[in-house]
Amino acid sequence: MGSPIAVRPADDEDATLIAGLTRKAWAGKVSVTSSGHRETAVLVAEHLRQGGGFVLLDGATPIGSVRWLPHDTEPGVWEILRMGVLPEYRGQNLSQHLLEAVIHHGLESGIDELRLAVRPDQPKLIDFYSAYEFELAPELEYSHANPLEPAPLVMRRVLRD
Repeated sequence: MGSPIAVRPADDEDATLIAGLTRKAWAGKVSVTSSGHRETAVLVAEHLRQGGGFVLLDGATPIGSVRWLPHDTEPGVWEILRMGVLPEYRGQNLSQHLLEAVIHHGLESGIDELRLAVRPDQPKLIDFYSAYEFELAPELEYSHANPLEPAPLVMRRVLRD
């Protein structure tokens, strides 16, 4: 990593790229039962059309991605999903660029709240997200939870009251 790190908005043409980045970023890191390991370009394209996403770049090389979707029943709420950075770029706090991009875009878009889910087998992520003003919200259910998995912990960040 010697090139400048940048984040750019994802578009429809990035669906195959983002599906591959997600699968590679989650390999060996997230439980094999996670649906992220079976990510498809079709699903990514649908998410990008309904919500949006960002691609993390090292120079011109894509090294990570994140997406968000509007909540199914709560206007003004976005759910962040599938954030990941390729294994060879981990340990450099690069995922913060993706998270900050979603936060800033949510603020610019007038969104009331951001939510995300943390798998029970990855509790150290709670501290990471807490540093960005996300709080555990045990009263909430994650609308994209895999019913075959243990329920994830939901975190929220209120952007405006």
